[in-house]
Amino acid sequence: MSLDVIAALGVRIGLVMLFLPFSALDKILGFKQAVGQAQQVFKPYALAATMLLCGLAVEILCSLGVVTGVADRACALLLWAYCVATAVLYKRFWTPGDFWVDANGKARGLFWDFLKNLSLGAGFLLIVVGTDGSGAQRFLHAPFSSGHPYQSHPPVANPGYSVMPPSTNKVVPTT
Repeated sequence: MSLDVIAALGVRIGLVMLFLPFSALDKILGFKQAVGQAQQVFKPYALAATMLLCGLAVEILCSLGVVTGVADRACALLLWAYCVATAVLYKRFWTPGDFWVDANGKARGLFWDFLKNLSLGAGFLLIVVGTDGSGAQRFLHAPFSSGHPYQSHPPVANPGYSVMPPSTNKVVPTT
């Protein structure tokens, strides 16, 4: 296994480990409490339980997709949306009203959690579009295809440039 593959696997496991196993297991083992938390937003018990089960499915299935590379970009996009939705629905730092009044208040804690959710979601977007955005078109063309995260790639020179032998260490444009 190459260093590239190990790095890709490590990054992907790091991105999803909040959801699988930890959050998913917490929802399963503490289902009643998790439904109670969901009822803060979705009042009827049946709706809260349904939303919780949908969230659980996203956490398990999409995390597995990101790690295995099966429809990994579509799974990453769903996890991005899940992170944003969770931030907006459950990390409402604007509601306690103590953001500017109390540095140790509830709003400040929610604010940092809100930003953490958005930041984690941004990590998933990197799987969708790549670090330079070049994967966006490929994703739009085939959203459920694999990004082939564990395929070793030979080093590729910058298109349109030729690398001179190491002795000269120059990069010159090609015609």
